[in-house]
Amino acid sequence: MSIYVEKGDANKLKVTFEYNPKHVQRIRRIKGSWWDSGSRAWVIPNSAERREQLIAVFSDQIIKAEQGLDLITERMRYEELKPWLDPMISRLEEELKLQGYSPRTVTAYAGHVKRLALFLATDLAQIDSESLRRYLLFLIDSCKKSHTYVNQAVSSIKFLYHDMLKRFDMSFNIPRPKKEQKLPDVLSREDVLKILYSVKNIKHRAILFMTYSSGLRVSEVVRLRVEDIDSTRMLVHVRQGKGRKDRFSVLSELALQVLRDYGRKYRLRTWLFPGEDSENHLTERSVQKIFERAKIEVGISKNVSVHSLRHSFATHLLEAGTDLRYIQELLGHQHSKTTEIYTHVSQMSIRRIRSPLD
Repeated sequence: MSIYVEKGDANKLKVTFEYNPKHVQRIRRIKGSWWDSGSRAWVIPNSAERREQLIAVFSDQIIKAEQGLDLITERMRYEELKPWLDPMISRLEEELKLQGYSPRTVTAYAGHVKRLALFLATDLAQIDSESLRRYLLFLIDSCKKSHTYVNQAVSSIKFLYHDMLKRFDMSFNIPRPKKEQKLPDVLSREDVLKILYSVKNIKHRAILFMTYSSGLRVSEVVRLRVEDIDSTRMLVHVRQGKGRKDRFSVLSELALQVLRDYGRKYRLRTWLFPGEDSENHLTERSVQKIFERAKIEVGISKNVSVHSLRHSFATHLLEAGTDLRYIQELLGHQHSKTTEIYTHVSQMSIRRIRSPLD
């Protein structure tokens, strides 16, 4: 699907595309955008800032612009920057790996630096602190990125200039956005069971059972090996989880039974949940899709994801009276404050309070 852009007049651009609710949500983010029913097109101000924002919100789409219109897409910019940007990204990835950063962080940091280069369209070794401030404001105001996302962008840029380029003259008096205080989405025990038992495929069912019953992250459950299941001690060995830490979590009797049914059907070698190629584990996206299909199947409309099974695991343990310190160990949280968030979504104390209306 393409996005078509043409001049409306000197001060406006007309943007048209085949109707798509997600595209409508995106274009509404652009300040000053409005729907012109007469021309059946979206209209945005024709300014450099709004053109930048248009490219940002439709970065994964093909943008076709009227001839003569100054609209440079990220793809066009990348081709121009490629000779110096690709070597810089490769060097950044090498430096991150040498310092022991996880593969996920390496990918995330490289992505942030690439997006910074595409936005500024100039050699990153030559820019100043003011350019960085302009980019971060663009992420917050125009792209509506979360504070967590922007904080990670700041960390990646700081690594680039201080750790790799040794630009200690680069000032980082850039205020980090306040961390948003969001409560995790939690499913009831009944809804969890509905989801788990709605999955007919035994492999898919085993994945979701393990995710909930042991409180695992998606990245952890897909990387489980057959040897990580200790049925004698009823433990799951999570190797090199977030923060490169090993830990043990509990293994449920029910989950073990589902795993045994699954193991009888599949000949497992190394990975507990192999992908199409048995040499590699299943992808995280595959697990996310399994959960999304199951959620729709049982008619759950709450805004929950497969990670909500981990949140539900922690909340249900807390409601059952498990000490918060043990939950912290099972989840692999470094700080107790991270685990304490579950006290805010637990019904353990809230349901004892009677509304004044009653």
